Amino acid sequence: MDAVSRGPKGSDPIRVDSVVDLAYRRIRDLVLSGELAPGARLGQVELAERFGISRTPVREALRRLAGEGLVDQISNRGFRVADLGLDAVLRRLEVRAILEPGIAGLAAERRSGRDLEAMRAAIEREERASSGIEAHDASRDFHLALARATGNEELVRVLESLWLVEVGRRLLSRRYAVSDWQAEDVAEHREILAAVDEGRAPDAERLMAEHVRRAVQHWEPERRGARETG
Repeated sequence: MDAVSRGPKGSDPIRVDSVVDLAYRRIRDLVLSGELAPGARLGQVELAERFGISRTPVREALRRLAGEGLVDQISNRGFRVADLGLDAVLRRLEVRAILEPGIAGLAAERRSGRDLEAMRAAIEREERASSGIEAHDASRDFHLALARATGNEELVRVLESLWLVEVGRRLLSRRYAVSDWQAEDVAEHREILAAVDEGRAPDAERLMAEHVRRAVQHWEPERRGARETG
């Protein structure tokens, strides 16, 4: 049975898992928006007071974020915002370049009608997006829908953690306006979706490999700048 906590007198019970989700989303948004800078200490008492909840769901949310790479858990010192530096992004893109073509191939073999609909909906949201965070969230949702189509939740979990750091870095760098990558991203997602829909696993793998390779190329200007100033 799910645990519940009580809200104000006369109100309905609040499920603990829903409060953890609330804390998770709020802290994640603070990190990805840049309001909480890399290295900033994340005090459980302060966050609990800010959100109007107890410390327990805040602690669970921070542990979840630590597992996803957005927060560092320091032994005997609590939590702090993780470094969303370029090196961290490039390391995760390297993992994505190995992982995601295989995901696309499996999705082409295992996808259901519901999976395909989730991918189409994500592409449509990305196409309509009017801000960087909306477009990135929709792009991420496409990739996660593709992973869910494999039927392997471990792949979904790993891919979600890889995506979080890249999105955070893009938003914090301010280098990438929506117009720089949105149309290209949507077009490539449509090609991948067509291959998955038609069961063309080798094509889905090839298209995804090219897609992630181009994502790496988007970071080249920043990588060159870091080398020149380093």
